[in-house]
Amino acid sequence: MSTHRLTTITIAVPDVAVCADFYRDFGLTETSPGTFSTSEGGEQLQLEPGSRRMLTHLGIGVDDGNDLDRLESAVTAQGFPTERDGDGFAVVDPGTGVNVRVEVADRLPPQSNGAPGERRNERAPAVDRVDPVRPKKLGHVVLGSPDVERSRRLFLDGLGFKVSDEVPGLISFMRCSTDHHNVALQAAPMPFLHHTSWQVADVDEVGRGGNAMVAADPDRHLWGLGRHYLGSNWFWYLQDPAGNFAEYHADLDLITDDAAWESMSVSDQRALYAWAPPVPDEFIAPPDLVDPAAEG
Repeated sequence: MSTHRLTTITIAVPDVAVCADFYRDFGLTETSPGTFSTSEGGEQLQLEPGSRRMLTHLGIGVDDGNDLDRLESAVTAQGFPTERDGDGFAVVDPGTGVNVRVEVADRLPPQSNGAPGERRNERAPAVDRVDPVRPKKLGHVVLGSPDVERSRRLFLDGLGFKVSDEVPGLISFMRCSTDHHNVALQAAPMPFLHHTSWQVADVDEVGRGGNAMVAADPDRHLWGLGRHYLGSNWFWYLQDPAGNFAEYHADLDLITDDAAWESMSVSDQRALYAWAPPVPDEFIAPPDLVDPAAEG
């Protein structure tokens, strides 16, 4: 696989300063106004002013110029125009409206998926943790597209992503790294960002991070603690002041051998969770998601 990780994202929000407070509390480090880094991935989030919330930029890392040449050729062969700028090229996904930039970037250290270890005759050290939760890296984004098949063609046939699992007619979980998914595309009446997801060390950090966020502001809580079936990860979803969902995750499936992985198509409860509290309505249909056809 030519690609190896997500590098950066840019989210447009109506009020950058208010949303910046949320992401500071979430555990990201603000390196300059509106720019945030993770503990291992460097600067991975940029907030910018916008009339409505949306993902405007998505960075994808490759190893070298040969990877760039190969992927740019594949993208243009699918009919998507590109713009080259030295150490990267950009292409706009016509379905989601996101400007995708493929760029040469360093690989991150090998990742542990955060599964708990075995212990005997001793107390779990996690119960005494008091340090703030700090996300290790940006793991994935989930995007809605009114032209989901065209968006899929860009990511799968152009950029070389692979489908890990899917819910037919609804959502495809796709990877550009060993993570179960880095981008998920779902059918939607308009382009929108459903959520960003940030890897933490383990389930205790998912729980501690979610508890701390909700203790500071109960309105931030959306859904969790729970465990997904597709991807297998622990989750807790929070909501930023603009309405974007941000997820802490740990223990995500790692796919290191494509031939050994069996992709699934599911259409029951497993599409959302293995176990969890009841799914809130706004997780399925965010209240600011508008069908242009219904507006007339």
